[in-house]
Amino acid sequence: MVKKIKPYMMPIAITVGAIFYKFFDTLSYLTPYLIFVMLFLTYCNLKLNQMRLSRLHLWLILIQMLGSLGVYLLLAPVNITIAQGAMICVLAPTGTAAPVITGMLKGNVASLTAYSLISNMCVALAAPVIFSLVGSYQNLPFLDSFLAISQRIIVLLFFPFGLAMLLQKFIPSIATKIGSFSGLSFYLWSLALCIVTGRTVVFILKQNGSSHLIEILVALVALLMCIVQFVVGRGIGKRYDDTVAGGQGLGQKNTILAIWMAQMYLNPIASIGPGAYVLWQNIINSYQVWLKRKSL
Repeated sequence: MVKKIKPYMMPIAITVGAIFYKFFDTLSYLTPYLIFVMLFLTYCNLKLNQMRLSRLHLWLILIQMLGSLGVYLLLAPVNITIAQGAMICVLAPTGTAAPVITGMLKGNVASLTAYSLISNMCVALAAPVIFSLVGSYQNLPFLDSFLAISQRIIVLLFFPFGLAMLLQKFIPSIATKIGSFSGLSFYLWSLALCIVTGRTVVFILKQNGSSHLIEILVALVALLMCIVQFVVGRGIGKRYDDTVAGGQGLGQKNTILAIWMAQMYLNPIASIGPGAYVLWQNIINSYQVWLKRKSL
């Protein structure tokens, strides 16, 4: 039964979150805790001695960091909210489910896992700086805004990794046992998707009619960012004989984290960008998996 439902869980979670948006909006405080647990479960299965950093990873992280600033500067003169929505779609780290899709596509899972870790750590360090400059904390002195933002993001992204590594070193049996529950991440992700969808619906309903065009444009720009990142990632990955990992590493995002960051530190309407990105990346991933299975 569960296996039959899994492929449709994303649209189900979005639909449930949209219908019962008032209820799920009241649970929005749970989002960072859900992200923490999902990352912790993932990192408990992480074996650092099996990961190798490569030039591909360097190129991908440069595109992720500099590209996010580039699209913001390009679109800011047009509309700040659209620029923020595009920026967060590029800045967001690789999704925790990316290694699963990479495996289904017969890609290099170890390479993708290594990049996922690099991506999350770099975002933890860069996001407080970027949000202090372009986000809702601009009215505060830079140091104050940087500390306020980094306190949450660094704790959220670094602590699960640090805790998992400590367990692996000193109590490996516990780490292995926790890692065996990594399948729980799927259900936590579904709950988190319901919550962020509900919160996004609340933001949309609070806007006046003139904002609807901006919301549509943010979603369309997210589609463009999604396609570009998958194409560019695969193109760079191909040069290093790592096509699938390159595409998934750059294109598949931790959208739950991205939506949460946008709602916390940017114009909340910008969160429609990563909200739409959930749909776009799942369409692309479904198409890739279908093509792969057809070729076998």
